[in-house]
Amino acid sequence: MHVMKQDKPRLSKAAIWNMSMGFLGIQFGFALQNGNASRILQTFGADVEHLSLFWLAAPLTGIIVQPIIGYYSDRTWNRLGRRKPYFLVGAILTALALVLLPNAGVMAALLPPIFIGAGMLMILDASINVAMEPFRALVGDNLPDAQRSTGFSVQTFLIGLGAVMGSAMPYLLNHYFGVAKTDDPGVVPKNVIYSFYAGALVLTATILWTIFTTKEYSPEAMRRFYPEEENKGFQPKRGLGAIFSDFVHMPTAMRQLGLVQFFSWFALFSMWVFTSPAIAAYVYHVPAGDTSSNTYADASNWVGTMFSVYNGVSAVYALALPWLVRLTNRKITHAFSLTAGGLGLISIYFIQNPHLLILSMIGVGLAWGSILAMPYAILSSTLPPRKMGVYMGIFNFFITFPQIVNGIFGGLIVKHLYNGHPIYAVIMAGVFMLLAAVSVLYVKDKEEKLA
Repeated sequence: MHVMKQDKPRLSKAAIWNMSMGFLGIQFGFALQNGNASRILQTFGADVEHLSLFWLAAPLTGIIVQPIIGYYSDRTWNRLGRRKPYFLVGAILTALALVLLPNAGVMAALLPPIFIGAGMLMILDASINVAMEPFRALVGDNLPDAQRSTGFSVQTFLIGLGAVMGSAMPYLLNHYFGVAKTDDPGVVPKNVIYSFYAGALVLTATILWTIFTTKEYSPEAMRRFYPEEENKGFQPKRGLGAIFSDFVHMPTAMRQLGLVQFFSWFALFSMWVFTSPAIAAYVYHVPAGDTSSNTYADASNWVGTMFSVYNGVSAVYALALPWLVRLTNRKITHAFSLTAGGLGLISIYFIQNPHLLILSMIGVGLAWGSILAMPYAILSSTLPPRKMGVYMGIFNFFITFPQIVNGIFGGLIVKHLYNGHPIYAVIMAGVFMLLAAVSVLYVKDKEEKLA
């Protein structure tokens, strides 16, 4: 039966904000993990050279969970909706993991805290992926083409805002509310534990906000919007084979962007894993193995503040990116941003005043804001529309693979090449960011003359 094509109605500004509000909570939790997981694992007895192995949980769960959730959420329709069931399950599991991770020491009778902590980190990562993946699809489901860039801009802003709040929370609780920043050896300080509780509350509240305020289109409505998809049956046996074939035959620009993403995400992973121990040892001169002193707590809290700065800068910078692209083009904009990030990371080596490290983080913020946007802008103009979904899923491989490589080899490099000094891993991150900046210039961007 022929179905008349119907255009999607434009949504109000409030509706666009409501549908992405859960992203604020997800990023609040994600930022708490990024800023404090190394500190928590070290408190439970992890050696600095083993940290990157524990951090492998994130990319490993991402590479497995994201495509599966994306695949099934495309095919789910029940009373709650299409994407909303995944938001809800993801929110419940993430909130539980946020509460349990800093309290792993309480369960020490069952297993050593380091194993429980690592297990909770993996559950936290998997749960965040379950909640996060369908949020991107929801923008595509609900918004007409003309409003999608607005939808993703709002998401980028809320990503930044949530990350600023999550990163700064341990520092704020200690500095302004007097919550203790130190505890006995092997015990996570109260300001970190309460920050994770706050993260669980904010995440649950914002995802419930999206669930209750956002309406999803029914299968019938989606058929009216996309009648051309009506007769395209799904062949499950071809699923994996088709994905592999698409991977092999990916567009040239996507392959070139893969190299840019490798350097970028290798650098980011090093920064997330090693900044906390590097700042503690190199700037605050904390002795190796000390995870319970006031000085170590000050260093860790300050890293949270530094991370909140780069996230804040990225949120504001995201709004300036379209203007920069019009002024130059997408490749030059991304190369400039990555160069700023690389120099920012390398500059940490030359700075002994903690407050001046904020300047380093401004550079990192420019890179992070661009990494969240520019590769996708370049990629989307090179992909066939009917394969946008599968190629966006495959593109996630270029984010997770470099993190897995770093997770396996990063700790060995720090131990054997850098003699256990994590500051050199941060410099290495800066060098990789600069390599990413150079490699962008060799990407074929179809739109660069029009941008």
